[in-house]
Amino acid sequence: MNEIAKRPRTKRRTASKQERKAQLIKATIRSIAKHGLSVTTMASVAKEARLSQGIINLHFQSKDRLLEETLRYVVDEYRLAWFKALDNSGESAPEKLAALVRVDFDKQVCQRNKLAVWFAFWGESRSRPTYRQICAERDKEYRQVLSGLCAEIIRQGGYASNPEHVAYGLSAMSEGLWLDLLLNPVDLTPEQALGISMGYLQDIFPQHFGRATK
Repeated sequence: MNEIAKRPRTKRRTASKQERKAQLIKATIRSIAKHGLSVTTMASVAKEARLSQGIINLHFQSKDRLLEETLRYVVDEYRLAWFKALDNSGESAPEKLAALVRVDFDKQVCQRNKLAVWFAFWGESRSRPTYRQICAERDKEYRQVLSGLCAEIIRQGGYASNPEHVAYGLSAMSEGLWLDLLLNPVDLTPEQALGISMGYLQDIFPQHFGRATK
């Protein structure tokens, strides 16, 4: 029998380009969470990913591009989560608004590594126009959705509130609670943070957000 034919056949498993990029981005998230944005390097990412720096250069060409793609990845993941929540919620504005609030404290979004990444990039956005633009686009889109839902609830209930103000307040509250969850995880849980945010909606829209709202 031919010697080649005797050899057992094995599948050659090679990660696709998208799989490899996702692996490197997730390694970048871990590096930022551990070391901070300024201390994260191609070497620290390579160590987290257990790959060579050459692989990172192949897919991202530079540290700046790697960090930018990492921010876009986190933003897109968050956007996908809240659009999915909207699709899976009930048809009414209160149900959709409650679904968006729950997303902020869902285990997929409200992870310490990802919270650390959000605040790292927000901290650098003042001096990095690209980061500022990406974050601003995300904030604008999210608040437009929130404002639209708040406006509908205000119309239904005859409330005197300003929908943009309510949306800004809700967004600012979520970000503040994220910071507390990052810095004081022992004193605050995601479940408690969700309760605080829902309490805000109950105070603003008492006709629509009773204690039984889910």
